Amino acid sequence: MKILVGIKRVIEYSTKIRLKADFSGVETNLVKMSMNPFCEIAIEEAVRLKENGYASEVRVVSVGPSSSQETLRSALALGASSATHILTNRNVEPLGVARLLAEVARKYDSNLVLLGKQSIDEDNSQTGQMLAGLLGWPQATNAFKLTVLWPENKLVEVVREVDAGLETLRLALPAVVTVNLRMNSPRFATLPGILKAKKQPIEILSAQDFGVDITPHTQIMKLELPPKRPACKMVTSVDELINLIRTEAKVI
Repeated sequence: MKILVGIKRVIEYSTKIRLKADFSGVETNLVKMSMNPFCEIAIEEAVRLKENGYASEVRVVSVGPSSSQETLRSALALGASSATHILTNRNVEPLGVARLLAEVARKYDSNLVLLGKQSIDEDNSQTGQMLAGLLGWPQATNAFKLTVLWPENKLVEVVREVDAGLETLRLALPAVVTVNLRMNSPRFATLPGILKAKKQPIEILSAQDFGVDITPHTQIMKLELPPKRPACKMVTSVDELINLIRTEAKVI
């Protein structure tokens, strides 16, 4: 089985977000970047499947500027077999990313595509669903457990979190699965893995190589930070609390 994992370079989750001076977007210059945490979970799951003999290859792919190669090398250090970088300086929308991932999956005959359920920068949670639709493959989103029933039935069994509790699905491969943070605990890269990753080649392609149009369909007009929360007030009685709710919060 060949596994394809899509990863994204995002602002480090602990970094304070700053907006550009013209409010056209988030400032990324001189800002610490890292791999999207949900993508780390997907890589860990793929590497575990490879270690357990279910997969022969784990290929990671990222769409973005040249700095995305640092994220790809981080994935290689964690145990990925190979890496593909689709180079672009545009901010590619989920549909464009899904179209590119579909072409990569077809090119390398991938049997299973693993993605984080969302990225922490835009929180769209759309790419996996769009990818499955473009490929015509079954999908399971928000998964926290994955079991491969291979090679007997060529199925994967996925337990996913839904509003009502847990849902168990069986998908015929090839399939697309998006994972949440409860699926596993990602490993740390080892020094030998880091040194090996520095020497591994990264395939560099472009959207034009696949004939995919990544022109955005939407435009961000303005971004604003949420208003600051007022200071917390301590009350000494229920009557005082009710008075504040009525006069200041004005919810009753």
